Amino acid sequence: MKTRVAVHRDFRISKIDDRLYSAFIEHMGRAIYSGIYEPGHPTADADGFRQDVLKFVQDLKIPAIRYPGGNFVSAYNWEDGIGPKDRRPVRLDLAWRSKETNQIGINEFAKWSDRAGIEMMLAVNLGSRGLEESRNFLEYVNFPGGTEWSDLRRSHGVENPYDVKMWCLGNEMDGPWQIGHKKAIEYGRLANNTAKAFKGFDKEIETIVCGSSNDQMPTYPEWERQVLEECYENVDYISLHKYFGNNSRDTLNFFGKIEETGRYIQAIGGVIDYVKAKKRAKNDVYICFDEWNVWYHNRADDARRVGEWDWPEAPALLEENYNFEDALFVAGLLNEFIRRSDRVRIACIAQLVNVIAPIMAQKGGPAWRQTIYYPYQFASLYGRGYALNLSVDSPTYNCRVADDVSYLDVSAVHNIDEGKVTLFILNRHLGEDAELDVSLTGFDNVRLSDHFVMQGHDLLSTNGPDAPDRIAPVAGTGVGVEDGKLVGKLAPLSYHVVRLDVG
Repeated sequence: MKTRVAVHRDFRISKIDDRLYSAFIEHMGRAIYSGIYEPGHPTADADGFRQDVLKFVQDLKIPAIRYPGGNFVSAYNWEDGIGPKDRRPVRLDLAWRSKETNQIGINEFAKWSDRAGIEMMLAVNLGSRGLEESRNFLEYVNFPGGTEWSDLRRSHGVENPYDVKMWCLGNEMDGPWQIGHKKAIEYGRLANNTAKAFKGFDKEIETIVCGSSNDQMPTYPEWERQVLEECYENVDYISLHKYFGNNSRDTLNFFGKIEETGRYIQAIGGVIDYVKAKKRAKNDVYICFDEWNVWYHNRADDARRVGEWDWPEAPALLEENYNFEDALFVAGLLNEFIRRSDRVRIACIAQLVNVIAPIMAQKGGPAWRQTIYYPYQFASLYGRGYALNLSVDSPTYNCRVADDVSYLDVSAVHNIDEGKVTLFILNRHLGEDAELDVSLTGFDNVRLSDHFVMQGHDLLSTNGPDAPDRIAPVAGTGVGVEDGKLVGKLAPLSYHVVRLDVG
């Protein structure tokens, strides 16, 4: 299969916001309890944080993390998670039909985030609560002192404010399953008033309003239009969510869902432009794709179990065992985010530990990296700089969700400060090598720096506690620079990260 790619130094899409490689963690399942926090674990520090998990998180270089939900936040009282731990109430979590002990709250999570080197993106409850409780939370978290809520924080041993700049205005408020579900206009007005209050407190705060829970919702994309018409001037981002699966066992159709996601982003970009023009607004609103991942392996069983169980504490929930096919899909989806980085400024993999996560941790036992960990890590480490606009000439295929899907999926990022161009390349063909021919215009002294590859595995192969490194990247071969071009052969169903020194 012959392929050609044209790369030009000056043909840029956008400067990538580092937060494109952010994450999400929610109080559900074992994400918090026995995920990041497990007192008594052999690796736990004095605060109960698992150091084996923390090391895997640190290696991802995550810019920001969304917390504490998710569906959980829509019935959450943030005050339950502050003060002495032995006085914190145990609550029923209506979202996931379990008990929440509140042993981790904002101050503990902030301590963990600081050790992980991650900036917090906090969500407020606009489901069962509203503006007043959100304003109090902001004061507790961000005001230096001399007021009721800031002095309460200081009495809890946190002298300095956290100065959190990113605030999510609720979660999936379009969803009938959501506690406090609202109609678009109703929610848009509440979000507008909350955003105005937050920006009145600090004009540098960025607010994120809820868009559609997915692009199959019956209210999509009318929901976005109505919400933005109520709050456009006071918000910075609108959130999108989408989860992916391959229940039909059709690999090429599964990969085609990446193109479907591109259409989703393009459609909401059009809604944003329409509302901006209609309101004669001067500000720009971008997309925060703050929940995305593969989620289907155990989804039906999990839904049944949640409906049957009797309010357990930190139950095993949404613990997907990701395979090699999932890793290839995640690699392609990250390519799409890079290509759409002019619209998508923030994106959060959902979630980070145990719950539909790149990192798994047994209670009392080991932690390991799932297959999807690696493409996420590569994008985070090497996908910072300018996204380049590529011309790709490759054979294509049609599937149920998209037509003319390129077998060769490529994105490229130019990091000017490092003098590097990184190409993230996926050969989606089921059986043919891709003969690679990449022209590199405008770059001097091009040299191959690194080549990492994931290939040669059965699509259903996974990692696990007994084989934590069964699927992991290795040094690649068969690709090189000749006469200023990148050339070589890429095996079918393979993912490559090629780094070039460019002068």
